[in-house]
Amino acid sequence: MLDRYSLPAMQAVWEPENKFRKWLDIELAACEANQKLGLISKKDLQIIKAKARFDVKRIEEIEKETNHDVIAFLTNVAENVGPSSRFVHLGLTSSDIGDTAACLLLKQSAEILEKDVDVLLAVLKKQALKYKDTIMIGRTHGIHAEPTTFGLKLLLWYEEMRRNKQRLAQARKNISVGKLSGAVGTYANIDPFVEKYVCKKLHLMPCSVATQVVQRDRHAEFMTTLAVIGATLEKIAVEIRLLQKTDTAEAAEPFGKGQKGSSAMPHKRNPIICERITGLARVLRGYAVTALENVALWHERDISHSGAERIIFGDGCILLDYMFSLAQKVLAGMEIYPRRMARNMDACGGIIFSQRVLLALVGKGLTRERAYKLVQRNALRARDEDGSFRDNITGDPEVLQWITKKELLDLFDYQYTIRNVRKIFKRVLK
Repeated sequence: MLDRYSLPAMQAVWEPENKFRKWLDIELAACEANQKLGLISKKDLQIIKAKARFDVKRIEEIEKETNHDVIAFLTNVAENVGPSSRFVHLGLTSSDIGDTAACLLLKQSAEILEKDVDVLLAVLKKQALKYKDTIMIGRTHGIHAEPTTFGLKLLLWYEEMRRNKQRLAQARKNISVGKLSGAVGTYANIDPFVEKYVCKKLHLMPCSVATQVVQRDRHAEFMTTLAVIGATLEKIAVEIRLLQKTDTAEAAEPFGKGQKGSSAMPHKRNPIICERITGLARVLRGYAVTALENVALWHERDISHSGAERIIFGDGCILLDYMFSLAQKVLAGMEIYPRRMARNMDACGGIIFSQRVLLALVGKGLTRERAYKLVQRNALRARDEDGSFRDNITGDPEVLQWITKKELLDLFDYQYTIRNVRKIFKRVLK
């Protein structure tokens, strides 16, 4: 579905060639184990290992008749191996091969995604340090609150992405399992040694207990982890979109030299990359819901999960890999406008210092209720009449009964409000 967007390494993981290669690796390792158990002769094993191969087009051709992908694969392998192929797939069921291989593919994908996380962490850290002292207004409910710094926003994203790295490592660990225990997981027709041998060779852990399938809570954890990471990327994208609005204009995603924003309006410069990240995060959440619904299968298994997983696993991993590439582009090349930040911050003449004035009046002996009313009265007048809170509060006779004009003006200090930001950086970056 997303081939035109996917990056080469991740796309290669989910090509049919790689899937069938994993299937063959599992079958050959199982043959080796069975040879050690005396179920396959050394000669037959040598023939199998020497001749076992597959052709994707031939498998697809056979599957049109069999309507069963694993049988089509085994038939194609048998065409190449000859009589010794009767020892391939001894005591195994299709899910032994398909599920173990799927775990290998998800593990391989997680390793790529972990590299994506590391690259993004490096970008976030670099930009956070660069803009550590770039002061801007903080907003709650979309309304001006108190000053913060742009670097602190980036540091917040950096710390969240570090948590995502931990989540992804845990999800990779829990999906790195194999299962070769037969039709309902009882090892009725296969020795547990085979599973242990194959998993060790493929760097997987054997499932301690299973049915015919690897239990889907593992896959649900993996897919929900992708969705959580996607939500973080969306969070970043949405913030940049909001800061790029015309009436805010404090930051913007990169805009190419020859790029056009609108077919109708030449002035437009739209945050299309961030909007794409936002939209794709919704798709990832949908995949996570599907994975959760795949946990509950009938009895020892059904295949209600199978068709959905053929879409969500590969597409989900490719999708997040692509989203990382978009986020890296945006964060490394974003444009920041400190002068606009300063102008926005001083809208209404220092209204954002209302809390500091409130606390100063309380410190002079006023009750909090009375001080609040005095400050709110002057703040709302500045807002509603497009005036200056600084002028209003320093010209209010009732306020000046308690505090001098100089004392009030000294409270309007932007650097005071961010004096502890560097301590936060030190705590996070150690």
